[in-house]
Amino acid sequence: MTVPELLAVLGAVALVLARWLPPAARRVVAVAGGGAVLVGGTVAALTGGLRWQLAPVFATAVLVAPFAVAPLLPRRPGRTPRRARRWLAVPASAVCLLLVAAGPAAAWAFPVPEFPRPTGPYAVGTRVVEWTDGQRPEPATDDPDDRRTVVVQLCRPAEPAAGAARARYLGRTAQESRTVADALAGYAGLPGLLLDGPARARTRAVPDAAVAARGGRFPVVLFSPGLGGVRGQNTAWAEELASHGYVVAGLDHPYDSAAVVLAGGRTVRTRVTATGDRAEDERRAVGWKEVRAADLGFVLGRLQRIGRGQDADPLAGRLDTERVAAAGHSLGGAAALLAARRDAGFAAAIDLDGAPHDPDPQPLHRPVLALTQEIGPQTDPDYLPALQKVLDRDTAVSYRLTVPGTAHLTFTDAPLYLPPAPSLVGTLDRTDGPRLTAAACLAFLDAVLRDRPGDPAAALAPLGELTVHHGQGPG
Repeated sequence: MTVPELLAVLGAVALVLARWLPPAARRVVAVAGGGAVLVGGTVAALTGGLRWQLAPVFATAVLVAPFAVAPLLPRRPGRTPRRARRWLAVPASAVCLLLVAAGPAAAWAFPVPEFPRPTGPYAVGTRVVEWTDGQRPEPATDDPDDRRTVVVQLCRPAEPAAGAARARYLGRTAQESRTVADALAGYAGLPGLLLDGPARARTRAVPDAAVAARGGRFPVVLFSPGLGGVRGQNTAWAEELASHGYVVAGLDHPYDSAAVVLAGGRTVRTRVTATGDRAEDERRAVGWKEVRAADLGFVLGRLQRIGRGQDADPLAGRLDTERVAAAGHSLGGAAALLAARRDAGFAAAIDLDGAPHDPDPQPLHRPVLALTQEIGPQTDPDYLPALQKVLDRDTAVSYRLTVPGTAHLTFTDAPLYLPPAPSLVGTLDRTDGPRLTAAACLAFLDAVLRDRPGDPAAALAPLGELTVHHGQGPG
């Protein structure tokens, strides 16, 4: 909670308790409490806007203020102030205190996420671009002239920009952030107000910051989000990688991502839906994965042009497109595996807890890191066997790391802004999930893209249960 919000909470508590104080103290506490609520609420409204979590705090203050203030008002000589009977006042005060406490509890459960400070030697910059594939029709529409367009967020090493405003989390503008947050909530079947925190959040990156002058050419990681997810859903992970000298390109997949706001202002909503029929949903997932893999391949081609200096761009000549990894979460992980298998431009793949959705897996011929949630009774029993089949057919050394205390969303930014319910985000601390995910990926990427000495297994093993697949291929 912010200082003004905390001031308002303390003021509301003071108003509730004023009734129980001696007359001399009651006057001071009631006036101070009312002033704290008014000042705190006003400052909060002017600086960041009032959050829904504070609604019970202000409602309680309005409710109890007359009872706290009435005994202090002038009255006729000889008349004694009327006060509620104790048997009624005690439970009423207790209920009011519970209402006030509900405000901080809700703010704790659904906070404005505070992103971890990246640990690498580089500052982080970010930029959003929109690219259209003139060779590929848009598969989600019937318009023969509609070409496939993707929105890409480039998170990259940057020059320090002290005092510069940090980038918004879910969009380039406040309106885009709100649109995307509402769409994500709607996709999950939640009221939009529950994702008010992410809509307000700022990341650690600076928009359009100058690319770092040092470091030469940077290796590249392309990222595909989960089903219905958005390009920024793994921002903490992307910023950590960028601070260590990687360029991370996060993709929005129109008609799949919950909401994609295009440059002209048009918002493209998701059309992906599950039916509840296992076989049908698997068939649909294979199709969605194909579109995503094609998006990844298209973006790789654009980045290769930039890396060669063929396209004007702040990153022109600074991308090492001989060292590129495809990565993704959930369905995005399946798409990354497919893209890496099909496009020789990808040197490695990272699957963050994604079932491969591949009925007939073929050898990848490149190293893979697969992070999986803690396996329990609720885990799809087909998940690990299908993933293991893919990794066993790989001809390169690959790594599967099952991380204790994790759930499916642990490998995203979700622990930073959702309630710490084990079924949602696992049992790790809020920042531990994003940090652990980034640490594992850095250990893997540094070994396979930068050829740094040492076996990544040594760095991965302490993070969970590690299985190394030694690249025997399809036997």
